[in-house]
Amino acid sequence: MAWFKRTDKGIKTSTEEKKDAPDGLWFKTPKGNIIHTRELKNNSYVCPDDDYHVKIGSKEYFEILFDGNNFKELDASMTSGDPLKFVDSKPYNARIEATISKTELNDAVRSAVGKMNGFDIVISCMDFNFIGGSMGSVVGEKIARAIDHSLKNKIPFLMISKSGGARMMEAGFSLMQMAKTSAKLALLEKAGIPYISLLTDPTTGGVTASYAMLGDFNIAEPGALIGFAGPRVIRETIGKDLPKGFQSSEFVLEHGFLDFIIDRRQLKNRLTTLLKLLNN
Repeated sequence: MAWFKRTDKGIKTSTEEKKDAPDGLWFKTPKGNIIHTRELKNNSYVCPDDDYHVKIGSKEYFEILFDGNNFKELDASMTSGDPLKFVDSKPYNARIEATISKTELNDAVRSAVGKMNGFDIVISCMDFNFIGGSMGSVVGEKIARAIDHSLKNKIPFLMISKSGGARMMEAGFSLMQMAKTSAKLALLEKAGIPYISLLTDPTTGGVTASYAMLGDFNIAEPGALIGFAGPRVIRETIGKDLPKGFQSSEFVLEHGFLDFIIDRRQLKNRLTTLLKLLNN
């Protein structure tokens, strides 16, 4: 009965000495493909085996788009107040403080100005990790101020949306940001300054119903969820099954709400080409 005995006497590593791979060294896509995180980063956070676009935030988008990752952040220290003294499972102030500590972000959007392939550009990018990328008063104000910077310096504005919608803890104050940002974008249009809206996974709710769909060009990443209400809510409301791929960026493109879908690996160069065409 030698089948359970170790035949190679040279293996002497004890259980305590065995080393596991560090957490976060590999990434597994929904289709089961595994890629080293270093290769993933070098590939703009897209898995080359199945073209899966990993969900990323402002830090990664700024790395991809700004030349040499050099940029000046605008209104970096702005944080939310608590105008309604809102309490659910915890006070809103406590939720904000905990989220800032966890994410090292001050709110759900960051704005910055820099160069993209030599072109001056202002970019506002949302972070889903901050309370679901929800749109509160700080998000609206930072986007409005970023648009003001574009207006003042006459440079293009890029909005990267990733949001679950309006922030319920701020109620009406949150909904007012839809009108404020839309009014600012109207000034941008009047001045003839390009506005490009990039919709990523997911872009929903009041964000979709305002600035995300008001671009001179509305573009999206492959496979992104784009819509106002979620598929489950719509299905229960109309009492019918929804078409296959409903609210995917491909479905939205087919129905005329997008200008084109762009692979993240080509994003910087395609945006540069677009800006060149708009400047001619």
